[in-house]
Amino acid sequence: MENPNSPATLSRGAYLRRSLAVAGDGMLRAFNTNKTSWVGLGLFLLVALIALLAPWIAPYDPLDQNVLNRLKPPSAEHWFGTDYYGRDTLSRIMWGARISLTIGILAIGAALVIGSVIGLIAGYLGGRADIIIMQIMDVLLAFPSLILGLIVVAMLGPSVANLVIAIALTSIPPFARIARAPTIAVKNREFIEAGRALGYSDTRLMFGHILPNIAPEILVMGSLWLATAIRVEASLAFVGLGVSPPTATWGGMIREGFENILDSFWLALFPSIVILIVVFALNLLGDGLRDALDPRLRGEG
Repeated sequence: MENPNSPATLSRGAYLRRSLAVAGDGMLRAFNTNKTSWVGLGLFLLVALIALLAPWIAPYDPLDQNVLNRLKPPSAEHWFGTDYYGRDTLSRIMWGARISLTIGILAIGAALVIGSVIGLIAGYLGGRADIIIMQIMDVLLAFPSLILGLIVVAMLGPSVANLVIAIALTSIPPFARIARAPTIAVKNREFIEAGRALGYSDTRLMFGHILPNIAPEILVMGSLWLATAIRVEASLAFVGLGVSPPTATWGGMIREGFENILDSFWLALFPSIVILIVVFALNLLGDGLRDALDPRLRGEG
């Protein structure tokens, strides 16, 4: 008897909607299976909400200088103290979250889309095309993320757009690899063969049927690499290749605080703790999703 849920009997739109619904159910089951996913998601959303509301909840203007208040320790007036120019550290951390998270999300979003498409095409086509594409990815992987980011930003100049390009370029190869491997496994399954028999185009098979099946693995990778992107952005800012001052970024604040680390340790400590919290939250989220979406770890394999 013919399966009513197979791509042979469902329209393209209906099958895609059903695949997305199944993926959504899997994500919800993942969160309910591993409670640390909720902790990671909650922490990250809290930081993102603070960044979004920074113009309204920050106690001071992040660019407002007051030399009379410079290098003040944490107090009731300035919870996280002030920097060398008398600017409120807490306000700058809130505003810096907007830049750091925006760069990380845009870079990983671009890398996820481009890398997934590259890996999907390479895995689906196979043969010489697969070899050439993945060798190019291997060349990019040979460069450490920070070193390649340094090269790109040094060539293009420090700006938000160039930082996004640099971090995205370093993140594309891992997404291409994570998309390629399951594509090779899925493309030979029965429902793909049924689609070919019905005359479906390669584009429809790749993006309408294979992609929904490998999307959970890619999304898990995205959450983990978002943490890496935030670290890379902070590292580039620390060595002077981040967004130009006086714009507040977490890495730039650590760089400024490092110059006064012996007398005013809080200048580098508090933005470092925020980065630690965000990276920790994203790793909890990614690890929880990975464990729950893996059938072997759920006892289904």
